[in-house]
Amino acid sequence: MAERKIIDVMEGKSISPPPIWVMRQAGRYLPEYRELRKSAKSFLDFCYTPSMAVEATMQPIRRYDFDAAILFSDILVMPDALGRDVHFVTGEGPRMTPLAEGDVDRLTTENVLPHLAPVFETVSTLRNNLPEKTTLLGFCGAPWTVATYMIAGRGTNDQAPSRLFMYKQPQELAKLLDILADASAEYLIAQLDAGADAVKIFDSWSGVLDEFSFEMNCIAPVRRIVDKVRAARPGAKIIAFPKGAGHFYRGYREKTGVDMIALDWTIPLSFAAELQKEGPVQGNLDPLRVVAGKSSIVEGVDRIMDALASGPFVFNLGHGITPDGNPDDMDYLVRYVRGENAS
Repeated sequence: MAERKIIDVMEGKSISPPPIWVMRQAGRYLPEYRELRKSAKSFLDFCYTPSMAVEATMQPIRRYDFDAAILFSDILVMPDALGRDVHFVTGEGPRMTPLAEGDVDRLTTENVLPHLAPVFETVSTLRNNLPEKTTLLGFCGAPWTVATYMIAGRGTNDQAPSRLFMYKQPQELAKLLDILADASAEYLIAQLDAGADAVKIFDSWSGVLDEFSFEMNCIAPVRRIVDKVRAARPGAKIIAFPKGAGHFYRGYREKTGVDMIALDWTIPLSFAAELQKEGPVQGNLDPLRVVAGKSSIVEGVDRIMDALASGPFVFNLGHGITPDGNPDDMDYLVRYVRGENAS
């Protein structure tokens, strides 16, 4: 089997130049993605149609030969599989009926894996179609982040509805997080069995919590997922991205048991270098540098490489590439990180 560089980094190796992929690399900044999206009845239909999800995943690999492909899907397939009425409003994002009293007790996980069977078909097809050298990443949303959408029924700027729920109904939230953690663990195990080389847990809203709440709602549920996945599949490679965690990144790897932590762009590089001493890190270019153009890319990449490239490191953005990102500038970024002639 060809060397899969990202797996090597997750095992603690330092590679020069570092491997690279970017979050949301299959998405609205690519004209071929926008054209493909037109043929789907809805966004969820897109996610659940293996031929379309495979094509969306492969598009950035064909363009940029990234070192990893990440499954094209969405974190909210989980509440959909749990029976919530998830839908996406064009230009506004996800919507579902907010959780009401008694709804958590009515959640059932028995249909989760059958409901998500198209995702596993996508993963299997991808592993057969991708170059041997390309790491295939599966993923799920972290319980806290998924819960915020289920509680509020939509995304909000500060997750105030979910934080109020947390303070007023802590036992209900704990029950919901356990349900999501257990279902997510089974989901990740099934992705690994279908051919994923590693999996990633996205905690996009971890940055809105205080220290105690972060431990209870971000650390503990991710640890529960990791323990369940590793109990079933020893040696499984797991990445976590607690976006906005700031100082709480310290100790996160040890407390959760993940192999690699992804860093958002607000993390100081001096702090990132400290975290790297404990294990592999991924990140953390501000996505808007790709929008700003080549000089901004060079400046940001040089700083990150100076700080992190000598250790176990995967180059990535500090969050997903934005829809106004320029595909040509993304090509420049990839070649610049790899030390190729990026004129």
